[in-house]
Amino acid sequence: MPTESDTIELSEHELREITGYAAACARRALPIFEQGTSVDPRPREAIDAADEFAAGGRRTTALRQSAWAAYKAAGEAGSPAAADAARAASHAAAAAFLHPKASAHQVKHILGAAAHAARAEELESGEDGVTGSTLEWARHHAPAAVGAVLGRLPAAPSGGGRVGEHIRDLDAVLRT
Repeated sequence: MPTESDTIELSEHELREITGYAAACARRALPIFEQGTSVDPRPREAIDAADEFAAGGRRTTALRQSAWAAYKAAGEAGSPAAADAARAASHAAAAAFLHPKASAHQVKHILGAAAHAARAEELESGEDGVTGSTLEWARHHAPAAVGAVLGRLPAAPSGGGRVGEHIRDLDAVLRT
């Protein structure tokens, strides 16, 4: 198991696959955000920017700024579910900036979009603790790069409430 001071191998191909996966997970929750605030384009723009990077685009300042803009949209969202949907979008764009550090914190960068999308779905359903299809989808659609890179990192950290639980559950299932 790597220590926190180690670096890990992380190819550009893996980074693109992880970012594409994060964008796909976040896109599943985007309607939750847009149904209440359809005039705010920031989460959609973050997901689109993540998709562009995943498809071979450059890792730019604009991509990083789109992640921060979606994060800000989460703070302005009209409901907790919409806030988590916007956080999923923020994590999708931020996944392109995953660091090759053997840090448990990096697990959040890989799985944060999926976990926040699943939490948004839970909150939208009104049944706290009942996960919907997004978490199951995330388990079955993760590309090989997700499991491979998770396997190079320490296990997901404790804490983080329900989103943290989702991250740890996904980490346990996807890690190779």
